Amino acid sequence: MRVSAAGSGRISIAALVCIRLDQPGIRPRLIYRTLLHHGRKDEPKGFRETDYARLLDAAHQQLDGPIVLVWDNLNTHRSRAMRRLIDARPWLTVFRLPAYAPELNPVEAVWAHMKHSLANLTKHSVDQLGILVRNRLKRMQYRPELCAGFLARTGLDLKLP
Repeated sequence: MRVSAAGSGRISIAALVCIRLDQPGIRPRLIYRTLLHHGRKDEPKGFRETDYARLLDAAHQQLDGPIVLVWDNLNTHRSRAMRRLIDARPWLTVFRLPAYAPELNPVEAVWAHMKHSLANLTKHSVDQLGILVRNRLKRMQYRPELCAGFLARTGLDLKLP
């Protein structure tokens, strides 16, 4: 997701809503990364495959177990480089969401919730907006019932076979 600030800056955000299926009762987690773009030519404008791989590696370390990733069809998620990065991680299994099915993606609810919380704020610099975005995401991390609601809203059956 991208959030724009006053001027030419913007923030890209990547997030995972995670649960441990092998440990019932463990609270859901929100794991995220942000990337600020100030409008300079040498800065990346968004997440690249290696950025997503680092996010997945961090999630793997935090969750201490294999990951089954349910991912949307963003072009970076489907690229040849991303397929190679996924294949190099034996603990990672990826399932793709159908095209145009944001209602099945719990992270879409994260974005909606965060954008709603930022709606009445005045425009800030990209650095100030970055602080606000990280603050909102951190608040969500400490509300596991909110993350559980984001997962439940999808209607996906998230049980071990």
